[in-house]
Amino acid sequence: MYEGTENLINQQFYKGKDIITGRTPEISLKISNSGQIIRKFKDIFNQNLNLFLEGKYLEFLKLFRKIKGIDENFVREIYQDLQFKFESVKEAENINTVIIYTLVLNSIISSIRDLNFEEAIREIKKRILKKLNIHESVIKKELDMLFMKNDRNISILYNISYLDTLAESFNYKKVAHICKIQQSKFINRIARRIISLHS
Repeated sequence: MYEGTENLINQQFYKGKDIITGRTPEISLKISNSGQIIRKFKDIFNQNLNLFLEGKYLEFLKLFRKIKGIDENFVREIYQDLQFKFESVKEAENINTVIIYTLVLNSIISSIRDLNFEEAIREIKKRILKKLNIHESVIKKELDMLFMKNDRNISILYNISYLDTLAESFNYKKVAHICKIQQSKFINRIARRIISLHS
C-alpha cells in the first residue's frame, strides 16, 4: 500500500529531487521544497491507512479537507463517485484491497489536480478573449486538442497547478508564489499559441 501511494502520487508528476515533470517527462522544472510538500501529501494517505483498511472510506476522504478547495460537499461528491465505481467492480472476481485503494487514490488525486487547473484554463480563455473575438467553444476545442496531444506546455501547467494547490494547503507560501509565476508563464505560452492560430 505504501508503495502504491508512492507510485501513484509520483506518476506523471514528480521525478524526485524537487523536480516536477509534465505528464510526459520531456518537460520538467526544479522547484525547491516541492519534495517536502509531496511527502506531506503522501503522509495523509500513509498515516491513515487503518481507516481505509477498516472500510471507513468517508472518514478517510474527510482527512483531505485540509487540501485547498476540498470541502464537505467535495468530499461527498468523491465518495458518491467512489461508491459508483465500487459497484462497477464488485462483480469482478479478482477485486482486492490494492485495487480498491488504487481507485480511492486516483479519485482523490484527479479531483485535487483538476481544482486549480480549471482556474488556469479560465485564465487562458480570458487572455485569449482580450486579443481575439472568437467564441469560447473554439478555445475549448483548441485546449482539448493540446491536452490530447500531451502538449508540453499544457502538461507542465497541469502539474504546476497541482503543486500550487498542495503548496497552499501545507502553507508553503514561497513555493506557491513560484508556482503562480510559472503558471502565468505557461498560460501566456498557451494563449499566444492559440492566438497565433486564429489571428
